[in-house]
Amino acid sequence: MATKVYETIELELLNGTTIEVKPLNLKNLRNVMKEWGKAQDAQNEDEFLDVLIKCTSIAMGQIAPEFAEDVEEHLDLQTMYKVLEVAADIRLNDPNLVAAAQAQLGNN
Repeated sequence: MATKVYETIELELLNGTTIEVKPLNLKNLRNVMKEWGKAQDAQNEDEFLDVLIKCTSIAMGQIAPEFAEDVEEHLDLQTMYKVLEVAADIRLNDPNLVAAAQAQLGNN
């Protein structure tokens, strides 16, 4: 009997559709991480949001390809965070990360 070592969740999209989210395969994870690397170069919130949307689109290409092209129409910000958390282990709601980011912004 195989042992499952990853988390799988169900998420409801804005249109009411339910999708199952599980970790990405390595090929897609590599593509997400390559895109995620651009987040540190974002000059403003719009550029950062563009990186988040691109990362989520890549993840949705594996999870629910029918929604990958127009992620902005089907997901809100919290759902996008959860997709990235489960699919790529990118945690954007972590209070420790938020505090660190605020501290960094205060130092600049």
